[in-house]
Amino acid sequence: MTSRRALVTRPLAQALDWCERLRTLGLEAQALPLIDIASAPDATALAAWFGTLAGGPPRPAALVMFVSPNAAQSLVDALPPGWQWPAGLLAAATGPGTVAVLRAAGVPVDLVEAPPPNSPQFDSETLWLRLAPRRDWAGQRVAIVRGDGGRDWLAERLREQGALVEFVQSYARRAPQWDEAQRQILAQALAAPHEVCWLLSSSEAVEHLATLAPGADWSASLALASHPRIAEAARRLGFGQVTGIRPTPQAVADALRRHEAS
Repeated sequence: MTSRRALVTRPLAQALDWCERLRTLGLEAQALPLIDIASAPDATALAAWFGTLAGGPPRPAALVMFVSPNAAQSLVDALPPGWQWPAGLLAAATGPGTVAVLRAAGVPVDLVEAPPPNSPQFDSETLWLRLAPRRDWAGQRVAIVRGDGGRDWLAERLREQGALVEFVQSYARRAPQWDEAQRQILAQALAAPHEVCWLLSSSEAVEHLATLAPGADWSASLALASHPRIAEAARRLGFGQVTGIRPTPQAVADALRRHEAS
């Protein structure tokens, strides 16, 4: 076991799952969510929208892209019992967590498009390399299911190809409301930065951390960031050590052991 404790900052349900997976790899891990997830603003309207995908208006959809596992799970939770994924409708995701939600919900595997599990990066750019040649997108109805924002770059690429892009909000992201125990974890991490490692999976989470710890000195702290944009946000906050990794538990374990050996 490495000497550093991994602080998993994903939303609570995902953070707890990651902690379990990291522990099976011999790491000490603790959930400290930097993003809270709220359910769909209007679950009835969300379910009604889903009903339009097979036949419009304005026309049947060709693709539904989910920005995250929370986006996919929130839609599934809003649907009535017995719902079925429309025949021929592509479902797209940037990472394996979202793919797992879609598969568990019953979306046929041949209709799920995503970067392969061994992809060096799970992001919009990598997904677009797979979507672009898949079909002629001109005039195709495409939906991006997300929280309060996200995947604007992918939407622009689709619009450039003539797709009719719509955004659908299935959940809300917000700053966490920490309890005293969580605030104590932060205080301990700041007091003993060499004992922990921050796992950062979104730039928004880094912004929330800055708000939760105004004026904190991060110069002796280590962050593992799952995307170059997140790594840059961590550096701007002041993290003294920032390492980019693939967003997998094994990549976290490998990175921490490299830090131990260096």
